[in-house]
Amino acid sequence: MSSAQTGLASGELAFLSATDLAQLIQKKQISSFELTRYYIGRIEQFDRTLNAVVVRDFDRALQAAKLSDASLARGQRLGPLHGIPMTIKETFDVSGLPTTWGVPEQRDNLAPNDATAVEHLKAAGAHLMGKTNVPLRLGDWQSYNDIYGTTNNPWNTERTPGGSSGGSAAALAAGLTGLEFGSDIGGSIRNPSHFCGVYGHKPTYGIVPTLGHNPPGVVSAPDLNVVGPLARSAEDLELALDVVAGPDRFRSPGWKLELPPPRTRTLRGLRVAIWPMEDFVPTSVEISDRVQETGEVLARAGAIVSDLARPEISPGESHNTYLSLLGSTGLVNLPDEYYSLGRQAAAALDANDESAFAVLTRARVLDHRSWSDHDEARTRVRLRWRAFFNNWDVLICPISATTAYEHDHRPKAERVLTVDTSLASHYEHYFWVGLATVAYLPSTAFPCGLSRDGLPIGLQIIGPEYGDRTTIEVARLIARELGGFKAPPRVGA
Repeated sequence: MSSAQTGLASGELAFLSATDLAQLIQKKQISSFELTRYYIGRIEQFDRTLNAVVVRDFDRALQAAKLSDASLARGQRLGPLHGIPMTIKETFDVSGLPTTWGVPEQRDNLAPNDATAVEHLKAAGAHLMGKTNVPLRLGDWQSYNDIYGTTNNPWNTERTPGGSSGGSAAALAAGLTGLEFGSDIGGSIRNPSHFCGVYGHKPTYGIVPTLGHNPPGVVSAPDLNVVGPLARSAEDLELALDVVAGPDRFRSPGWKLELPPPRTRTLRGLRVAIWPMEDFVPTSVEISDRVQETGEVLARAGAIVSDLARPEISPGESHNTYLSLLGSTGLVNLPDEYYSLGRQAAAALDANDESAFAVLTRARVLDHRSWSDHDEARTRVRLRWRAFFNNWDVLICPISATTAYEHDHRPKAERVLTVDTSLASHYEHYFWVGLATVAYLPSTAFPCGLSRDGLPIGLQIIGPEYGDRTTIEVARLIARELGGFKAPPRVGA
């Protein structure tokens, strides 16, 4: 590849947005084959220390790139992602590649078909170089399992890249891929985006088909779970969402998705609520301050900003509802032994124990009446958020209590994280991501600079249901004020 051809240094090319890369290919300043071979070279160079791209499909990727170039030579553009090499979270079915969810017993499970999202991405012109690492059954904010090992954060390899789309975010931040796609039920797009300094979008529930993103043998779509893009720019999030959004196979005969346009194209007059901290949830002062500072930047740009505006919900009750619904989903096809052990664990709890761990433990064996009560509570929360967004366009708040933390592979119930001078359990961290998830709301994670110790800080923009274009557009506008993605120094060359 000639850097003179593109006018870019080799290291700069790695970190371009997919939007910019697609334009270079379209203008024939670089071929898809050259770009794919270039990213493969970076994977081979840098992934030895990161372990992000754990399933590799280089031969098929190079062949697909050649076909993309041949098509363009004939004047045929496949779509907005024409020729873009990308990777995808391991849990998406890609024909001929393993889908394991990190479960050793599923090591040899090869997908016969592509997931619906993969079909859409390929139809738009993208091709896949491989799949990225996840935690066991996606149940962690770290990405390690007994099949593929541990993924490291490109900003500091002694720290986790987050989870469960940790390999996705690490690969993007390290410049190993042009675009990524993950999933989110417990912050699994937003948390790794925050830890690795990239963009991520958790769509409104139900607007992107999840078929083919299921544990082996499961075909139903779980409550709360969504699939969505991770990228190095807000523009890429919008591009990828447009490619994949639409009705699933059950709704497609009668439904058509029409997302409303962004509520704004400028920060001036944008109505922004900021939520820097919550009393019952430890959050580092540095992250809370970053929310406040972002609000001040937006106010100077002409936005109407309030740090007092809140939806009329009880934060604690909302969190309890979220954890109860979170713990009771994704239980399809699990062994009887798992359910039996869950009942024993729930029965052993003190009746007065209302900790996050206790709520989740009971949720794994909820009776249907109790689940219905939580669903009713969730519906009331959704209505209160809807009323809130009649007066406010977006809400900005933390994603996590801390920046990326050191690898900790102890059982989750034993993990304790220091948040400034406080100690917090693993499960307390789910509060900030649960605000959007329990109410089916869209949320866009965006980078907003580094911490004092040189780690990325990301925040989230929450919007009304189906307000996905608004949250992504606000992330794009904020990048003009704060700067967007920055490459980690370890992989910048």
